[in-house]
Formats: sequence, structure tokens, C-alpha cells
Amino acid sequence: MGNEVSMLVIWLAVLIIMLVIELFTMGLTTVWFAGGALIAIIAAAINLPVWVQITVFIVVSGVLLWFTRPIAIKYFNKSRRKTNIESMIGREAIVMTDINNLEETGLIKLGGIEWTARATKRDMYIKAGTIVEIEAVEGVKLIVRPANK
Repeated sequence: MGNEVSMLVIWLAVLIIMLVIELFTMGLTTVWFAGGALIAIIAAAINLPVWVQITVFIVVSGVLLWFTRPIAIKYFNKSRRKTNIESMIGREAIVMTDINNLEETGLIKLGGIEWTARATKRDMYIKAGTIVEIEAVEGVKLIVRPANK
């Protein structure tokens, strides 16, 4: 009787800890482990062996995380607005000075502002006047490739 009670307490503590972490981080990660802990509490309540409880916790948490997290993020982040940096990815800009990664040179103009730019491939050379598409942002540099027209 003592072992079952102690496992119930342990799983309850895990559940509470996961929920508190989720409350503070709002990362939609630890809540799925709380779901695994809840099912492990049920396994402990019906006196399943500890290894089964741990397995149930891991499997249920993993399944919840893998299958429902992407849906939940999409649902909860529906009204989230992109930051200025995120909104640059996919946009087109014009090369103002030749982009040469080996010489660490290159400027592009986007929305009336000049940005330091580098090509997506190390040995790629992009001439001034070329239209490029922004692939990524690394620090204050925009990573670009020639636009497909």
C-alpha cells in the first residue's frame, strides 16, 4: 500500500510541476508531459508496476507532444503578428552593391532601407541590380538568393 501511495504522490508532483512550468513559459511543451503524468496517476492508482507507469508517462507525453502540439500552436498563434525580421523572409529586394561572401561585401535595399546581405551559398556571387529573395536573417545580415522570375 505504501508504494502505490508514494507513486501517486510522485506523479501528482510531476503533474503540478509540469503545469506550473507551462503557466510561466506558455511554450505549449510541458503541458503534454502533464497529460502523461495524469495518465501515470491512473496507472499508479490501479497498482500497475512502476516500469509500466514510467512507460505510460513517456509514451503518452510523446504522443501528445508529437501529434497535438503543432495543432495547438497553430490555433493559439492564429492572431500572432510577425515581427519586422520575420516579415522580411520571402520578400524581394534589389542588390545595391555586389554580394560576395568570400570578400564579405554586399548591400541590398528593402523598403527604402539598406541592409548588409550575404548569399545563401558561400561561393555565390550576385551582381548589383539583381532582384533577390530573402531566405533568412542572421544577426543584422539578410541571407539572399536570386529571385525566380
